[in-house]
Amino acid sequence: MKKILAAFSITVFFSCNHKNKKVVDAVFVDSLITHYSGPASIKNNDAEIKFWRGRIIPANPGIVNEMKYAGNLTGRFHLTGDIKDVKTSDSILKRIDTLFNHKEAAPLLSMVSHCILQHRFTEANAYLQSAIAIGIKPYESYSSLFDVNFELGNYTLASQSLKALRSENDYGYKFRQSKWEHYNGNFDSAVAAMQKAVLLSDGNISLQQAALSNTADLYLHNGKLEQANDLYVKSIRLDAGDLHSILGLGWIALVHDKKDSLAEKIFRFVQTKTKSPDPLFKLIFVAQARGDSSEEKKLSNEFVNYVSDSSYGNMYNKYLIELYADVLNEPAKAESIAKRELGNRSTPQTYAWYAYSLFKNNKSDEAFIIFRQHVTGKPLESLELYWIGKMMKALHKGYDAKEYLSAAYDNRFDLSPAKIKDLETMKDIK
Repeated sequence: MKKILAAFSITVFFSCNHKNKKVVDAVFVDSLITHYSGPASIKNNDAEIKFWRGRIIPANPGIVNEMKYAGNLTGRFHLTGDIKDVKTSDSILKRIDTLFNHKEAAPLLSMVSHCILQHRFTEANAYLQSAIAIGIKPYESYSSLFDVNFELGNYTLASQSLKALRSENDYGYKFRQSKWEHYNGNFDSAVAAMQKAVLLSDGNISLQQAALSNTADLYLHNGKLEQANDLYVKSIRLDAGDLHSILGLGWIALVHDKKDSLAEKIFRFVQTKTKSPDPLFKLIFVAQARGDSSEEKKLSNEFVNYVSDSSYGNMYNKYLIELYADVLNEPAKAESIAKRELGNRSTPQTYAWYAYSLFKNNKSDEAFIIFRQHVTGKPLESLELYWIGKMMKALHKGYDAKEYLSAAYDNRFDLSPAKIKDLETMKDIK
């Protein structure tokens, strides 16, 4: 099943005592919140923005100052979650590209990463092809080709680019290798590659944190929660601006420790430090864990309204599909978003979203056709495994249902409290 579903399936290793052991240290969380001050990363980024903005001469525009300014705006987005910074950076890069009559590869290459960040994958590919036509270095070409083709679902091309990029002592290669091994369900190889990336960060705290938090995510996916917690904490200690890792602690507190109050405390704290909608999404599941359906729907609608701002584009489509299909009971909207997403990227995951939304919208025959043509036998993540398993069960495909739901159970800590509870009632899948 690991080869078929590639979802990091593992044998359930929790004993009763292990299940009851709390992982997240409430004392550490309280200390973090009580003594939190503006992290050094934000202060340094603000200084860089001020410096490069001050070097720009509107009457004599160039490339270097403008691109440094744009790059630091994007950096601030990663720290504060303000989507306006990305949009401003986009406009600067597009202005440079136009000013130099589309003859410079640098702004185009930056737009590739911007488009990937914003889930505009077909646009990313167009910018990349233009940059390659102008001329870029082999490393830039192969790394970007991997990134774009991986997101588009062109896995053969992505694999070829990764092989061409291969360098055992390069951070970027090891980071991408981990992503590739993750996709193929090779947990040990994915972790080993990301651990090597940590070692190759060469004192760069932001790179080290990215590798540490991604390793923690891998452990979380596989139910190794103590290891995940330890790495999230290690990253936070490097720089408390790592809100992703702080959210990771909150998620473990919610879905494993069953400490919904601690989870809520963490998510609401992060909400005060970022303009990102991510902590709001997590709070929906705090309400779900408490069985408060009224609050769950209230927060879901709040989230939908937040990310429906055109600035977010396709960035939160998966979240919207989950809410419309499983919380707000508006499957037609889930289907519409899933269908639109297929125009942006055609992967086993996005086809699984579409199949499930069709199923929820009472189009079971269409859903099963999509499953057979585009999903069966392909790698899936926890949520898609759960959705397809539920669909197969409803369609009386008992063997398939058990296989998918068993794999989802092995990776259950990625799932919402209600889905975990649902899986735990299915004794025959364990």
